[in-house]
Amino acid sequence: MPNIRTIEQADVTGKRVLCRCDFNVPLKDGVVTDDLRIQAALPTIKYLLDHNAKLILMSHLGRPEGTGYEEKFSLKPVAAHLAKVLGQDVVMAADTIGEDAKAKAAALGDGEVLLLENVRFDKREKKNDESFTSELAKLGEVYVNDAFGAAHRKHASTAGLADYLPAYAGYLMEREIATLKGMLDEPKHPFVAILGGSKVSDKIGVIESLMKKADTILVGGGMCFTFFLAQGKSIGTSLKEEEQVETAKRLLQKAEEAGVKLLLPVDVVVADKFAEDAATKTVSVDEIPDDMMGLDVGPETVKLFAAEIEKAATVFWNGPMGVFEMKPFEAGTKGVADAVAATAGQTIIGGGDSAAAVKQFKMSDQMDFISTGGGASMELVEGKDLPGVVPLLD
Repeated sequence: MPNIRTIEQADVTGKRVLCRCDFNVPLKDGVVTDDLRIQAALPTIKYLLDHNAKLILMSHLGRPEGTGYEEKFSLKPVAAHLAKVLGQDVVMAADTIGEDAKAKAAALGDGEVLLLENVRFDKREKKNDESFTSELAKLGEVYVNDAFGAAHRKHASTAGLADYLPAYAGYLMEREIATLKGMLDEPKHPFVAILGGSKVSDKIGVIESLMKKADTILVGGGMCFTFFLAQGKSIGTSLKEEEQVETAKRLLQKAEEAGVKLLLPVDVVVADKFAEDAATKTVSVDEIPDDMMGLDVGPETVKLFAAEIEKAATVFWNGPMGVFEMKPFEAGTKGVADAVAATAGQTIIGGGDSAAAVKQFKMSDQMDFISTGGGASMELVEGKDLPGVVPLLD
């Protein structure tokens, strides 16, 4: 892999540094309710401040219309929270490239912090529009990208700025790339990949990529029912993608030819409706009732998967085994999380719902690495070039 340029190679002292972070955090009543993403950005922020940068932070929050200021998507609560965590003032700009941002950026002293307002308040951000990007670039002299969670987006603040300013990766970005690329380029074997989630269509590229790297692929979640259809099984009213049945057949065949063990569930928890109070039972995958839907993998599947996970030297997990947000259907995902936490091998969680599940079960500190970007980590594992990463490579 080409070398990634990092902040330690940049001359930031006394310079205005535009740093893209991922502060897309949950808010309630104007207060940050989970600051995991803010905490993840702190090593980069502190390094830049310790080296007397004039630090200008940027981020998006939520999905505003892109036609101007929207109170519920303002980054003001993030500025307040960041000030507390850093123990110093964080100046908040009223806009992104307007007069207030320009004046506050110009007035910034060494070791001071300015947070620009939500970059997505301007629809040109997502279009990587030159008129917006060039104005944004005028605020700084150096560009640092530490927002891995948005690295698969070709937006002005995540990719475009690298055309105007010397570009470097922050510590979070560097660690994400090194861990995920290291897993793919030099995995320790046995390498076990666990894939869940609802759709086969979301994971085709990932499965094909992992077949070249992994020894075993464990498939759970809603997407396993499309594989069952490919095997000629009856799946009742379970989630399915008819148009992906042939693809699933092809993937099963490909795994066999490659000598990769692709394991599907052997039992599932079925329900009469998609609800917390549904009537449920556990059945073999060959005996799914016509009027019921599978919403979790069963205990025998957990045992089967856990036996593979236990032997692994590397485990990569993306996607839950069932509807873990509902109590009756959380056991499969929790069982797999227990097995991943217990293995002596390296454990890498590919962001998204898997990270949310691990957090729900209070197991985050038992995993070696949890990616901050579900979509970005999947595209990287698939072998795609990430627009936010390419400009940072030598």
